[in-house]
Amino acid sequence: MNNTYYETLDKNFKEALNLMETTFSHQELIELLNSGNIPQKQIAALKLETITSEEEAQILINNLTGQDGKIREAVSLKINEFMNTPNLLHFFKNTKSYDVFLEAIIDINGNICRNIISGISNLKTYPDFCLYFCPKLVNKTIALLNIIKDFDFQEGKYKVNKEVFKLYWCLETIYNFYDQINMSDLKTILLIAKNINEYTIREKAAKILSIGFDDPELKLASEELKKDKNYYVRRF
Repeated sequence: MNNTYYETLDKNFKEALNLMETTFSHQELIELLNSGNIPQKQIAALKLETITSEEEAQILINNLTGQDGKIREAVSLKINEFMNTPNLLHFFKNTKSYDVFLEAIIDINGNICRNIISGISNLKTYPDFCLYFCPKLVNKTIALLNIIKDFDFQEGKYKVNKEVFKLYWCLETIYNFYDQINMSDLKTILLIAKNINEYTIREKAAKILSIGFDDPELKLASEELKKDKNYYVRRF
């Protein structure tokens, strides 16, 4: 890496430190989130104590994709906090945000995926969210399964790891929304996932199956995974 990179890193660190020591009004934090640079958006998200409108929630959501990783992680942390606050949850009931959430659950940063899955799980009580989000989640999951199921995992290609990572978090999201997903779709996903030659995917399949389903094929799949060669899979 060249000197310019380290100079920029040092400059951003010093700016972030100064911002942390500065007191901002609520409106100033919102303005920084809306139009600030990387350190400004990151610190503004971390300092924000509440939101007061759907518009402010949307400013947070707008920073959840297409931004530097430090911004995305800070914003995801705050979104999770606010979505787990009952009197703030309704600010996130905006259909145009749902596609952003769908992308955020497969972010390259696992902390972001975890934060957003935790946050959106609170929207299960809103039928409009589930009717919009869950079919798209199913389609994305099945598309990833169809890509991955024939991969040779011995090759160790980055593409393989990247797609597996996305599928891993899709399945984790399904675990939280299984009762909002069409049983036929859920069955299709689980019966393919249980045979993927990558233990992290079988582990997620086993976790979902541990919920307990009446379907004979799913019961059989659960029993099969309890005998899996990998401990993390068979523990469920």
